[in-house]
Amino acid sequence: MKFETFLLHGLFVACLLVSGLILGSMLTATPQAVQLAGATKGANLGLLLAAPGGCMLPPDGVVCPRHVG
Repeated sequence: MKFETFLLHGLFVACLLVSGLILGSMLTATPQAVQLAGATKGANLGLLLAAPGGCMLPPDGVVCPRHVG
């Protein structure tokens, strides 16, 4: 019983530490770092546009119709 309690306390502390580090990095992020993180989004978009689209979503974006035949 003591080992399980110790393990749960350790897991709680580890999760709290990771959450604190993530929150700290979000609060101390500079605009330049955020801009550099968003710069790779354009490269991924170009790769996505080059891929063949077998099923394009309609304008409502709810249903992808299947071709029956």
